[in-house]
Amino acid sequence: MTAHACDVAILSDLRYPGGNSASIVAEVRAQAAAGLRTVLIHVPSPHLRHARPFQAQIAACLRDGLADLAHDGARVTAKLLVIRQPRIFTSEPATVPDVCADRTVLVINQPPGDAESPERYYRFAEIRERVERCFGTDVRWAPISPRVREQVLRVAPDAPLAEDWHEIIDVAQWWAERDRPAGAVPVIGRHGRPDPVKWPRDPAELLRAYPESGEVRVRMLGGGEIGAQRLGRRPAAWDIVEFGAERPADFLRTLDFFVYFHDPDWVEAFGRTILEAMASGVPVIVGPHFRPIFGDAALYTDPAGVLDLVRVLQADPVRYRAVADHARQFVERRFGAASHVERLGIAPRPVPAPVRSLPPPVRRRVLFLADELDRTLVLAPHLAGDFEVVVATGSDRLPEAHEAGLLTEYVPARDALGITPARWAAFLRDRLRHLVHLHRPCAVVVDGLPHDGILAATTDHPGVRWLWIREAMWRRGAGTEWLGRGAAFDGILEPGEFAAAGDEGWTAADRTPVTRVPPIVGARPRADFAVAGADYASFHELLCAGVPTVFVPDPQSALHDQLARARFAAAAGAALCVDGPERLDEVLATAARPEIRDALARRCAQVGFASGAAEAAAWIVGNGVGA
Repeated sequence: MTAHACDVAILSDLRYPGGNSASIVAEVRAQAAAGLRTVLIHVPSPHLRHARPFQAQIAACLRDGLADLAHDGARVTAKLLVIRQPRIFTSEPATVPDVCADRTVLVINQPPGDAESPERYYRFAEIRERVERCFGTDVRWAPISPRVREQVLRVAPDAPLAEDWHEIIDVAQWWAERDRPAGAVPVIGRHGRPDPVKWPRDPAELLRAYPESGEVRVRMLGGGEIGAQRLGRRPAAWDIVEFGAERPADFLRTLDFFVYFHDPDWVEAFGRTILEAMASGVPVIVGPHFRPIFGDAALYTDPAGVLDLVRVLQADPVRYRAVADHARQFVERRFGAASHVERLGIAPRPVPAPVRSLPPPVRRRVLFLADELDRTLVLAPHLAGDFEVVVATGSDRLPEAHEAGLLTEYVPARDALGITPARWAAFLRDRLRHLVHLHRPCAVVVDGLPHDGILAATTDHPGVRWLWIREAMWRRGAGTEWLGRGAAFDGILEPGEFAAAGDEGWTAADRTPVTRVPPIVGARPRADFAVAGADYASFHELLCAGVPTVFVPDPQSALHDQLARARFAAAAGAALCVDGPERLDEVLATAARPEIRDALARRCAQVGFASGAAEAAAWIVGNGVGA
């Protein structure tokens, strides 16, 4: 396993939505700008129960080369290890990353508890014991703010706390020149991940902070439905935008004032969204408890005073601009990238100027959306050259595609997410919208079932060629719900099936025009004997390689008729079939005889076939890319 040597290693759960991931991205970008090399180490958190991909901005940093990802089991050596989010260690990690660092800092970016329960979220002593056992006793514990420091000392008065590890932000990426306040009705709003503790509990306080009087318009990016639920209705003045539907920087440009109030028991660790609003040039109105962090850069009141502050600044554009400019200067001075590089204690290195050269030839991309990767990994090399293959899958074999040099994207299956079919369809449609926008493929090849979310995506992106690789050999009566879905695609390819003469599934009777090629198989090492399932890849690769095989069909295969496939090969004299568990010993005993294996090998050679991978790749180019 390749080792990673770097300046800074950041260890966290890279799937977190919201502030934790935004903070990691800000630090990665600051380190890259200072010429420092960063490695990200993913450790799943026990309280993120559903499978989900890496946060999009973190994935973008990895894709853009601003940081490297530590592979499982790889040793990482670093000058500094930064651990984020103590809740990762509320239970023993499945594996402890192999990290050797000169110095280690654990950033306490969430307090142990809240005003009502001091250790609601984790027990500090347990976290400390577990972390020091994994990473040594010289770990520096750095709260993210004075409020977190207070909460930690409340439960652990002797905790050896270091200086605050405050948030950072690149103002240049957020600032927008604005002629605000613009219009007669000012726009107030907020953004952040949906979480009940992020909202005032009392409906009256909620309406004071976010009025429905008509004097202001209210925009909410993320969590607005929580406020509406607490009111029992959705105020007409509220514009509720789903979390993630707009980029925070774009959303903030639509606001005149950023107003943030939360549950009275909640201890806000820092308030990154407040920092983002200040960096964007939006005056911030918050509760007085944020003063130790933001000093005189924010406007402080309780919910009842929000409208009065808005009226005063709305009527005085000069003061409005002065508040925004002062906040920007404060943020740049206190929370700019330079403050982060300085606290790292690692000398920056010059970043080489980009070498001017002719742009590389444009390589068109083909996006494979695959349930399994056997066929994709066989086809990809035949598309190399002018085309770049992007693989999107929920398969646990995704690292194989990455190691093969392919671009990879994780698209978890519905079962992995544990959501309803309707939510899965919406998720898949949105994920494909993002992938098409990101990679700009000229063709999307669906190698699997055309789920509702995929069909919706075909209508969303008519400029992309949509192709379906549709296997034959379905169980009799199974899969009829997919009948007719081929009409949504620009072409259908059916990989060859050795047992086609015994196919009684719905595709055998379907009259939709399809293109058929020989079985698409990869090379399999020569072997004297094999016992295998009768899935498409194993079945055809073993026959193609001439390996004497005992096929054991999977009785749980809900869609494809593995039993009919294996029986057909046995009837052809090219394999043996275990068509019931009671016959396993008998069939294996038969296969143990050398003359039987020799006969099977000879028969495989007689009925053998060449892989149709090259033909399939040519079809993708001709009917997808080149059409």
